[in-house]
Amino acid sequence: MLERGMEAPDFTVQDQDGSDVTLSSHRGQWVLLWWYPKASTPG
Repeated sequence: MLERGMEAPDFTVQDQDGSDVTLSSHRGQWVLLWWYPKASTPG
């Protein structure tokens, strides 16, 4: 669990176009993660 002031661990995710994006490639910039937990699921 992260706490305020802790550095986030590096990770890689795919963007909306399927390209890999790594957190460390944005070091020194603000980063906003946005996802929909139930996106593309039935119901």
